[in-house]
Amino acid sequence: MASSRAVPNLEFRRLRGQRSPGEFAALVRRAAREIGEQVACDARYIGRVEAGEIRCPNYAYERVFLHMFPGLTLADLGFSARETVRGRAARGRTPRPPDPYYGNNGTTGSISTNCTNSTYSNEESDVLRRAFMTSGTVTVAAASLGFGPLPGTEALRSDLPRQRIGASEASAVEAAVRQIRLLDDRHGADGLYKRAAQPLRAAYALLDAGATTRGSTADRLAAGAGELAISVGWLAHDSGRLEDARSHYAEALATARVAGDTALEAHAFCNTSFLARDAGRHREAVRAAQAGQRAAGQVGSDRLLALLTLREAGAWAGLGDRAGCERALSRAHTLFGRGPSDRDPEWMSFFGEPELQALEAQCWSALGDWPRAARHAHRAAALQDPHFARNLALYRAQLAADLARADAPAEAAAVGEQVLDALEGDVESTRIRAMLDDTARVLGSRRSTAGVASFLDRHAATAPAAAARV
Repeated sequence: MASSRAVPNLEFRRLRGQRSPGEFAALVRRAAREIGEQVACDARYIGRVEAGEIRCPNYAYERVFLHMFPGLTLADLGFSARETVRGRAARGRTPRPPDPYYGNNGTTGSISTNCTNSTYSNEESDVLRRAFMTSGTVTVAAASLGFGPLPGTEALRSDLPRQRIGASEASAVEAAVRQIRLLDDRHGADGLYKRAAQPLRAAYALLDAGATTRGSTADRLAAGAGELAISVGWLAHDSGRLEDARSHYAEALATARVAGDTALEAHAFCNTSFLARDAGRHREAVRAAQAGQRAAGQVGSDRLLALLTLREAGAWAGLGDRAGCERALSRAHTLFGRGPSDRDPEWMSFFGEPELQALEAQCWSALGDWPRAARHAHRAAALQDPHFARNLALYRAQLAADLARADAPAEAAAVGEQVLDALEGDVESTRIRAMLDDTARVLGSRRSTAGVASFLDRHAATAPAAAARV
């Protein structure tokens, strides 16, 4: 329950009126879908807002609330201004995991309830660390999952005491997944991969320590560890460590099979298909996407099936099978058009119209239809919320590559300059850098075209610094 220092949000309670918290949460989710957002709003979240535990909503919820109540501000809704709620100023409230924050890279992030704009606040770190109050391996896992100073491997010795694993440990694993995804949304994978390996080991140490745990806690812990393996695998994938990624995805798949978790199994196959396509193993990519669809059939999510069908389309395109690709694209559009639902897994919140367009652009690129690919890549970049810097840079990198091959060198160079802006800022992604390198090679013979020389020179100047960071 909230501490005595939390101030109830009476304005928000007034706006709920005679509706129950559950009914009001359903209205929030419906409003989110109207503007292309997805939020995991439930009665518990509404209760936390009204109790004053959430002093300011994250950006996704802010957009939804302002859409629901046009003309009102956050202050009118009873929230504190974002800039006034920071770090340790919010101390004294009962620690809770961060609220869901929906990213756009195939992952879900989180922003702590204090609404700080820093990538990882002091308060959120404390929340994760204090989720564990026992000793031995569990304590070590707490520090690791809190992403504070990471302990050495000595701390995970098998002879350390094993404590009872409960809901707080499962919550901390889930929070670590959200945190990694948030940081990846904003910065890309390169700077995160090595840091994320320790929390992953800690999560599986907890899973091992809780081998005798039963019921929902055991299910949550297994799902959390598997999702963490996928998240770390994605960081490896995006930073060019494809064999590491393959190992992490296989670990997640094994966890899903042992736990009988079809949603986790579908996610693991989804990422495995993506990885196989990037590695040039297109038939493996087809098989993994189809296996994922079989698992997803038990989940009841059309959006999940749509994404897996797009993975299949990309694999057929890699094989040069235009007819197979077009059939899969048609099925994917039909499934996507059915809209989101409450059965959609949390990690899928990134999968909106921009990602759909970007994945279709990749298909046409693989088939050599550069103008068509460029049209879809342009739509993806135009529709993408600029808050998600990493994915916007990715879509623009795809667009620059397609424009370069579609004989539009000036346009390709201009978009390439925008990608360089991101790479020289907070985004670090070997995947995006490699795409831009390829664009530079294609434009090498077009230096005399307006804007191309400037892009090529700037790209060449930043390459050594990028290589040093990897």
